[in-house]
Amino acid sequence: MLDNAETIYALSSAPGRAGVAVVRISGPDAGAAFVAFTGLAADQPRFVRRVGLIDPASGERLDDSLAVWFAAPNSYTGEDTAEFHIHGGVAVPAAVLNALSRWPGLRMAEPGEYTKRAFHAGKLDLTEAEGIVDLIDAETEGQRRQALRQSKGALRHVYEAWGSRLATVLAHLEAEIDFPDEDLPDSINDNEFYQISLLINELTQHLDDGRRGERLRSGFVIAIIGPPNAGKSSLLNMLARRDAAIVSTHAGTTRDIVEVHLDLGGFPVVLADTAGIRLAEDEIEQEGVRRALEAAVRADLKIAIFDAAEPLPADLSYIDTDTIVVVNKTDLAPIPAWVVSLGIQEFAISVKEDTGVSVLLDALQERVNDSIGLTESPMITRARHREAVATCVEALQRSAAATLPELVAEDVRLAVRALGRITGRVDVEDILDIIFREFCIGK
Repeated sequence: MLDNAETIYALSSAPGRAGVAVVRISGPDAGAAFVAFTGLAADQPRFVRRVGLIDPASGERLDDSLAVWFAAPNSYTGEDTAEFHIHGGVAVPAAVLNALSRWPGLRMAEPGEYTKRAFHAGKLDLTEAEGIVDLIDAETEGQRRQALRQSKGALRHVYEAWGSRLATVLAHLEAEIDFPDEDLPDSINDNEFYQISLLINELTQHLDDGRRGERLRSGFVIAIIGPPNAGKSSLLNMLARRDAAIVSTHAGTTRDIVEVHLDLGGFPVVLADTAGIRLAEDEIEQEGVRRALEAAVRADLKIAIFDAAEPLPADLSYIDTDTIVVVNKTDLAPIPAWVVSLGIQEFAISVKEDTGVSVLLDALQERVNDSIGLTESPMITRARHREAVATCVEALQRSAAATLPELVAEDVRLAVRALGRITGRVDVEDILDIIFREFCIGK
């Protein structure tokens, strides 16, 4: 627990019109505030009581509420904590927060401060804290499931298991260095190098995941590309179920990237409409084409869409194995032979007649699920995790190649620290603020 912690308060539910709002108070003076505002004794932990909430300064009744007391260490933060469940909206929470601001010893909580205190109290590690903020931000079923699994310690268990094995290796290595004259087993060195080799393989496999967890967290990017007037914007609008992009019979209407966010089978997808790829006629269109090709390179998947009635485009360089070929306007013309010659599965659709789009949607959902669907093993969800694991692997690879026992031990020690930074067990002060400032006020 933090030493000499101040007592903090905040609205822990979302602001705005709602049936219920939750105000949380945490810290050494939470008990005194609970008694002053409710007139109840702080003697029944985790028991919900109905009470008229009173402003101690004026005696004014603030609301008819429910009050809950959580005694340390059995609370979210590990500190004495009070919660007032009041009517939602604007006026009632504002009145309660205003009254709390005048109570001695209390101050408004900073973003993420409750969870930061929970971390310092040992209630959770950094991966679990990150899982909580991801759970708050989750917009799709896939994101919810991944975040919930992480908030319950799935990643922590993986990294702590590796860390424990590394700590054992390090202890044996240091024993050999510190007690060279002792009668230690001859096989100890060979066994430690074998364990290092196993860990290198396991950690490398963990890194070689196609960034599934990170893409699930941030969204799978699909770029719609192709020549002008092939129906890119029309397809975007149909998939988004709204008029997100301007549609016109005039070629070259789209000049910049238009993005929409979709929930595709429970997975987050960022769908990007791009400028038509052709020999540009002016400077603005040239920039649009450049951005379209750039978006194609960055995308996780491309939908290359063509007009069934148009001849072979001059530029097909953007088509590769990460491309789904779509032929639009098949209500007016059949699939041209040059499309079939590409050797990539094609989908025949007519956005205008709404034919074939459901088949395309099923194919997209399957590709997204294959790319970012949850696996049995917890996945890396953030760049800092990936960087720390990569640093750990590099240190272990150096240790495996080292000739002096002291160098082997030092590199294993660096590997242990790298894993420790993920869960927050060592060297974390420089990353705490970065992590917790992503939280909302009151969490």
